[in-house]
Amino acid sequence: QVQLVESGGGLVQPGGSLRLSCAASGSIPRLSVMGWFRQAPGKQRELVASIPIASSGTTYYADSVKGRFTITRDAAKNTVYLQMNSLRPDDTAVYYCAARAYGRATYNYWGQGTLITVSS
Repeated sequence: QVQLVESGGGLVQPGGSLRLSCAASGSIPRLSVMGWFRQAPGKQRELVASIPIASSGTTYYADSVKGRFTITRDAAKNTVYLQMNSLRPDDTAVYYCAARAYGRATYNYWGQGTLITVSS
């Protein structure tokens, strides 16, 4: 099993920045990819960014966050980060950390979610 614990959400003004952290514990070697999803009120959950656990492979960003958000990992700490800059009101959502095990087509481990509100 894998446990994911997010931190770093909160209220921020438009144009501001926040950094989310996701600490993984448990069967880490089983994981191939970690990512951040978000779900705004009345909308479907969407993948915001993802990063492979291995050093090779490419990161993914949704078009809506390209150039503003950066996903990184610290392998020694089993932690993934999402640096969010130039935040906009439409970035308001509950953000979830997720992980996908090797051989799985879908994300099968999820954090509890953290709320980010972008408002003046």
